[in-house]
Amino acid sequence: MLKRTIGKSGIEVSALGLGCWAIGGPFNHNGNPSGWGQVDDAESIRAIHAALELGVNFLDTANVYGCGHSEKVIAQAIAGRRDQLVLATKFGNSWAEGGNDAFEQIPISPAEIRRQLEASLKQLNTDYVDLLQFHLWGYPIEDATAVRDTLENLVSEGKIRGYCWSTDRLEAIQLFAEGPNCIAVQQQLNL
Repeated sequence: MLKRTIGKSGIEVSALGLGCWAIGGPFNHNGNPSGWGQVDDAESIRAIHAALELGVNFLDTANVYGCGHSEKVIAQAIAGRRDQLVLATKFGNSWAEGGNDAFEQIPISPAEIRRQLEASLKQLNTDYVDLLQFHLWGYPIEDATAVRDTLENLVSEGKIRGYCWSTDRLEAIQLFAEGPNCIAVQQQLNL
């Protein structure tokens, strides 16, 4: 499998990654259906295992996919294999405990970022994430420096290896790129 390096991080990933939104199953986002319908967790785990066997080492998910369900399924699939792959997840959305309706967490404080990351680490059954992605596309630029600085602190603490912002807005990308550990940009369309 062809490998690529994520930005300036030194983290090598397969050129083909596995997106894990669909394995989260049904959920709502701001009251609207957002999931991919019913899923079979055993089939999802088999798909992840098949991808790993074929050389795919990059899994991308988010805390919000299935209101945490995607991360839990990934944890089952990668048990005993964490060192073989690169995990990316996202933060910025939240939901009520036991609920199935996610919402954007605006504003998002350093404490909330940490709370969401700790929840993801627990659900993924790991002590670090390779790439943590800010999942609020239109978050106000004037409030984003605190988000970036919190992410820098999380890198220093060993909780994440790098971070990015899921956005197409140039000014947002430029702000995050000022951080030495901003290693990627997740765009809606990347040709």
